[in-house]
Amino acid sequence: MIIDTRIFGEIDVQEDKIITFEEGIIGFPDCKRFTLIFDEDKNDRHSISWMQSLDEPVFALPVMDPLLVKPDYNPKVEEELLKELGELTEENIFILVTVTVPENIEELSVNLKAPLIINVDERKAVQMIIEDDLPVKYKIYEQLQARKAGE
Repeated sequence: MIIDTRIFGEIDVQEDKIITFEEGIIGFPDCKRFTLIFDEDKNDRHSISWMQSLDEPVFALPVMDPLLVKPDYNPKVEEELLKELGELTEENIFILVTVTVPENIEELSVNLKAPLIINVDERKAVQMIIEDDLPVKYKIYEQLQARKAGE
């Protein structure tokens, strides 16, 4: 499937790369089909990637693995809320958080309160608000800079 995106131009999305959010995502209930875009040349899934909507090609969310900036991130989620994703295991669950990129880059943050939980085997996902006392704006600029300096 070829889609014309605002950020990436024309891209070809294979059927097996489509992730479905049956309920959409928070604030965008009509956006149900997405694909994850990252720098394939670097096989770089360990930094900021993009969750590109296939239903609304102008819409893409920057996302990242929360463990890169908060290694102890382990939100408590009610099993009932995850039933629609199918059987989840340590091998097939993938959690992402959205990234906010403000004008002042030092205010870069992730939303730990509303993760995207994906069953990679089924390519089904859900975004939910976590009841834990987690921040919506968890600042990450200094952590990313330190990690970059260590590479």
